[in-house]
Amino acid sequence: MVRETAAETGLSVAVSGLDDVLADMRALPDRGITIHTDRLIYRVSVRGGTLTDRVDRPTDLARWVTPDEASRMPLRSFTARALGLPASSADVVPDEAPDFPSFYAVPGPDGLHRAQRFAAYAVVTDPQGRVLLTRISEGYPGAGCWHLPGGGTDYGEQPGAALIRELVEETGQNGRLVELLGVASHRDAASLGPEGYPIDWHGVRAFYRVVVDQPAPPTVTDVGGSTCEARWFAPEELDALPPDRLTEVTAEAVQAARLT
Repeated sequence: MVRETAAETGLSVAVSGLDDVLADMRALPDRGITIHTDRLIYRVSVRGGTLTDRVDRPTDLARWVTPDEASRMPLRSFTARALGLPASSADVVPDEAPDFPSFYAVPGPDGLHRAQRFAAYAVVTDPQGRVLLTRISEGYPGAGCWHLPGGGTDYGEQPGAALIRELVEETGQNGRLVELLGVASHRDAASLGPEGYPIDWHGVRAFYRVVVDQPAPPTVTDVGGSTCEARWFAPEELDALPPDRLTEVTAEAVQAARLT
C-alpha cells in the first residue's frame, strides 16, 4: 500500500491503522470479464513527498478533496463505501457472480505451482469465555493442528458473510460479527495438500472477533473437507496448547485478541 501510494501520488505515507476489509465485483462488458477484488482499507498519515500527476498512467491525476466534494464525484463503489458515502454508479456491477473456482493454482516457470487466496477467519468466544477452534484434517497443510474457524471467500462474497457461513459449515455455530482484528499475510513456499503436488502458497487472511451467544456442541457439517474436528477450549486449555499445535495465523489472531 505504501509502495502503490507513492507510485500513484508522489506522497510517502505511514500506516496508522486498518479500517476495513471490503470485496467488490466489477463487470467490464467491453472485455467480457467480471473482476472480484478484495481490498484492505488503511488509515495513513503523509510523511513527505509532493503530490504529482501521472499522466498517461493507469492512475493519472491525484487531488485533495473535501468529503463534500467527494460526494459529488463519480466514485468506485468501494471508495464510496470506505468514505461512508452513498453507493456510486461508477462501477458496472453484475446481477450474479460468475461460476468460478474458489481455488486455482497456476504453474510457474520453474514448474512449481503458485496460488494466492483471500480468506476470513474468526476468533470465536462464548459467554463463558471459551474459544472455538477447529482441527485440520489429514492430507491438508498443517494436518492435526488447531486452527481458527473460517476459510476462503467465494467469488463476489464479502469476507464477513463468508466467515459466518464457514462458521456454520465447520462448527455448527451461529455467530455474531463484532470487530475486525487484523490481517495476516503468510507464505508457504512448498505446501503439499490434497492436490498431490507442492504449491507455493500465499494466503492473505482477515481475522475477526465473533461471539456465539448460544453455544452448542460443535458439529462439523462439511464432512470430508479440511476440518475434521471442532472444539470449545477454556482459557487455561488454550494456554496449555503447545505452540506447534496451533497454526501460525491462529497464534497471531489469538494474540491480537489478547486471549493469552
